[in-house]
Amino acid sequence: MKLSSRPLAVFDLDGTLADTAHRQRFLDRKPRDWDGFFGAASEDPPLPEGVRMALDSAEECEVVYLTGRPERCRRDTLAWLGEQGLPKGRIWMRRDNDRRPARQTKLEVLKRLARDREIRVLVDDDELVCDAARQAGFTVVRAQWGAASAALKDAQEREGRT
Repeated sequence: MKLSSRPLAVFDLDGTLADTAHRQRFLDRKPRDWDGFFGAASEDPPLPEGVRMALDSAEECEVVYLTGRPERCRRDTLAWLGEQGLPKGRIWMRRDNDRRPARQTKLEVLKRLARDREIRVLVDDDELVCDAARQAGFTVVRAQWGAASAALKDAQEREGRT
């Protein structure tokens, strides 16, 4: 089987594979410290349930990553994924100036991917992203193993930041 014919398993990062709890303090400030928040991402501990699911998915699927992190975080994100032993895979990141809600930006990418490939599953912690993907016909697993943050949820939906 050619790699390109394998179905895709699409994983979010923050709150799904990466534990962001230690950097929530940057979002509790007014104004929010986005440089600090994203700058500390390389120190995120892995979330074992998400990592296990990604590794298991790699047996039958090509694992790819869909994150609301801005493009400027790509180098640190690639390094973090490698340090955790996660499968190599393409990463879709938010353009640095894109402030649309995560449910909109991620659904746009999912639909584009689905034109050429079967998407076996999306794994994401954002309830609104999960609901939008389900409504569009995608199979979704909502990651509920990370620490929920009201500030992060607000940032994803209203500020288009992650």
